[in-house]
Amino acid sequence: MNVFRESLRLILTTPLCNSQIGELVSRSPNTIKRYRAIAEEKQIEWDKIQEMDDRSIMALLNKYCGYNSKKRLPDWSYIHSQKLMADVSLQLLWEDYCLDGPEDAYGYSSFTEHYREFVSKLDLSMRQTHQAGKVTFVDFAGRRIPYYPPGKPKKLAEVFVGVLGSSKYTFAHACDSQKLHDWIDAHNRMFMFFGGVTETVIPDNLKSAVTQPGAEPKLNRTYREMAVHYGTVIVPARVRRPQDKSHAEIGVQIVTRWIIAALRHRKFFSLQEINEEIAKRLVLLNERPFKKLPGCRRDLFERIEKPQLMLLPETIFEPTALWTAEQKVHSDYHVHVDRHYYSVPHQLVGSKVEARKTHDTVEIFCLGKRVAIHARSDVAGGHTTLPEHQPIAHRKYAEQTPEYFQDWAEKIGDFTTAFVEHQLSRTPYNLPGIRVCSCLMKLGKEYGTQRLEAACERAQQIGSLTLKSVKSILRRNLDGVNDPRIPVQGQLPLHYNVRGPRYYSQEG
Repeated sequence: MNVFRESLRLILTTPLCNSQIGELVSRSPNTIKRYRAIAEEKQIEWDKIQEMDDRSIMALLNKYCGYNSKKRLPDWSYIHSQKLMADVSLQLLWEDYCLDGPEDAYGYSSFTEHYREFVSKLDLSMRQTHQAGKVTFVDFAGRRIPYYPPGKPKKLAEVFVGVLGSSKYTFAHACDSQKLHDWIDAHNRMFMFFGGVTETVIPDNLKSAVTQPGAEPKLNRTYREMAVHYGTVIVPARVRRPQDKSHAEIGVQIVTRWIIAALRHRKFFSLQEINEEIAKRLVLLNERPFKKLPGCRRDLFERIEKPQLMLLPETIFEPTALWTAEQKVHSDYHVHVDRHYYSVPHQLVGSKVEARKTHDTVEIFCLGKRVAIHARSDVAGGHTTLPEHQPIAHRKYAEQTPEYFQDWAEKIGDFTTAFVEHQLSRTPYNLPGIRVCSCLMKLGKEYGTQRLEAACERAQQIGSLTLKSVKSILRRNLDGVNDPRIPVQGQLPLHYNVRGPRYYSQEG
């Protein structure tokens, strides 16, 4: 509700007193009394008030408020285009405006107020302003483009979008995924498309760019190396703060509407076909006229932004290795790299490490120091473990293979070897046999290898090749029954309580 309009309506069309009207419009009775006096003095009628806008009514009731139509209006489109240039301030533009005629020029405060009003009415894609050559916004579009490689299942192409902050000049490129190598390749193509580099690049918090978001985000090391190569600075947007990258959001929306949606009826068979069509559509998009400003994205880019871009280096960025996100070493002292697990020294359990992967190797770093290096493996879900990374107990347990026990038994004797082979042949997976052989090795350490060989021989004689039998033989010193130095009883002693074969043959 406009207070001035409502006050005049109540004054001119109702019999209410000043106090009653003041309560209805939250104004003092003296203010309403002044409004009534002005209406009577100027002979204002309600029909005339209805045809006036709010600003005119306010100027009618307040002597020093209102729009001075006698002042000379600047060319706000020109002012806005100049404001986008680096180091050009509103103060400087106001002084240039006053040079053409200070007698009918606005004051600085009125000038800035009208400029802000003009900017607020611009199209959304031009609402936020950035100095030329300062910033590039990058992001992936939410929608993907399907394509059908010959002889392969359907795939979905990701669409990378880059938007310059000042001119809104837009770049788009289709790639296989949002992984790091595609992310870096898209940036290389974007900088080549622009013909230069801005001072800062603002990405979203995807894993290929930011390994740890938050108040102090951590960048992926390969992405940081790319920024150093091009001489730019990566400034990630805050988490859940889309206003930090509004140009990227709007750029993605425009690319989705004018490129991705426009290709919805096309059937592609490769990424190359998609990118060829995107390149054609980008020309139309960047030459599409603005709604509220003269010209188009390309005109603004060529005139204002391109001269302010930093020069490209002589070569594009080609990473010799890719860095993975920082991760914590779990209790199994292995880290996950491309669906495979690689070991690190067990002393690093609980520490944070980074992995650097090349075509042939995977290197693990902790606090900037390399702590492990492995041959790269493509076995999904597999693991690569170096013995020197394991604790002593784990290493010894890992050494307990069938071959290991067979070699150990052969060094002791034939009967121990026969016992071990019998145990290992019982099950197809050898796990129970390995456990028995491990206990047998402990018996060898406790009683000595000579007695163990004799116990295995005795167990074979009685036809009981079990761990329980060997233990019993050793504990009861039965492993020496065949020793000639130990007397052997040839027959049972005579005793009335001992029943012989005659007893059983006579059925008791």
